[in-house]
Amino acid sequence: MKRVFVETYGCQMNVVDSETLMAILVAAGGFAAASSVAEADVVLLNTCSIRDNAEQRIWHRLDELGALKKRRKGLVIGLVGCMAERLREEILEQRPAVDIIAGPDAYRSLPELLRQAESGARGINTELSKEETYAEISPVRLDSNGVSAFVAIMRGCDNFCSYCVVPYTRGRERSRDPETILHEVGELFEAGYREVTLLGQNVNSYSFGSVDFPELLRRVAEVSPLLRVRFATSHPKDMSDRLLEAMAVLPNICRAIHLPAQSGSNRMLDKMNRKYTREWYLGRIAAIRRAMPDAAISTDIIAGFCGETPEDHADTMSLMREVGYEFAFMFKYSERPDTVAARTLPDDVPDVVKTARLAEIIALQNELSLASNRRDVGREFEILVEGTSRRSDEKVFGRTSQNKVVVIPRIGLDGQPHKPGDYVRVRVTDCSSATLQGEEI
Repeated sequence: MKRVFVETYGCQMNVVDSETLMAILVAAGGFAAASSVAEADVVLLNTCSIRDNAEQRIWHRLDELGALKKRRKGLVIGLVGCMAERLREEILEQRPAVDIIAGPDAYRSLPELLRQAESGARGINTELSKEETYAEISPVRLDSNGVSAFVAIMRGCDNFCSYCVVPYTRGRERSRDPETILHEVGELFEAGYREVTLLGQNVNSYSFGSVDFPELLRRVAEVSPLLRVRFATSHPKDMSDRLLEAMAVLPNICRAIHLPAQSGSNRMLDKMNRKYTREWYLGRIAAIRRAMPDAAISTDIIAGFCGETPEDHADTMSLMREVGYEFAFMFKYSERPDTVAARTLPDDVPDVVKTARLAEIIALQNELSLASNRRDVGREFEILVEGTSRRSDEKVFGRTSQNKVVVIPRIGLDGQPHKPGDYVRVRVTDCSSATLQGEEI
């Protein structure tokens, strides 16, 4: 029995991919999950190419594993996922310790690739697919809290934002059969999970036969009223009124929408090929507020995209203030080879300027997050308990429907400890910019 350890880098979709490839290996026979590199016969790095610093971390990790391999004869090292897809030739030339290279659509071939590696040959498959969705595979949940799980509903992306490498590393967009999604969600609920997050590069463009995303979301929510349903990520151009209507009607669909803006400047949005304007985006925000006044909205922001001026940056800051985001993922622009931006747009904003603008964006978001959390003090919410607080064994934490973390005492009003998976009604008593403090009511 070969023991396999998977290190996952990057997005939530990579978490699902790691769970899927482990399920493929276990089903093939002769493989089992390892809990650490120390006990593994095979180490697979599931990689991310979305930014340069993510790739640099993986290059350094490969150096560490290469040194380990010299001390542990027979250790098999594999690189899978987006970086394997994008940099196959460089990896072959520069990292001889790597035995396996597999792209995101090649995980079914992993058992054979491992057999090739055991025979002394490199196992390589980076072929992209127009059909592969791994639809019928029930992922092996790695490092799960037993409460929340990710469910991939589609793969790939057709948007071709000028800065983004995803369409080149994950291929074109394709959706899973909804029956396989409902089967997976049902299995999770029966196993005790109480929250699922539906994943895709652009979930609200999901389409399979007559089933679109609002219909799929409704069907998943109807699995059980005790099952919370989240989704990520939405593209503003596809945020439909039908989707908002479905969310407003079904209370177990969480009141949290991640709606990446990337920039508040129409000039930048056009260069990014985002296919919407600032005005369109704000119109979608207004529609969300009308349908669900209690919804939390989060976003992605890129600082220092090609040709960004002080005025463009100011437009982004003013958009953030106008929306009042609860949370944001914020990054400096990182040019990715082979994208439209890399081929046609000069990366001409100095790094020192990018850094300064990013610092302003982060400082503003901290203010917005704190203001949002302060508005919640005194309000009541139902939270789903996920685990023990990192700061105290005497407290547990859970999330509101709006995806905000609330910390409460571990012992409930009935004298019994709260457990992961419990729903608890709480009142918020205090807050920081990142966390709410509460008490059971």
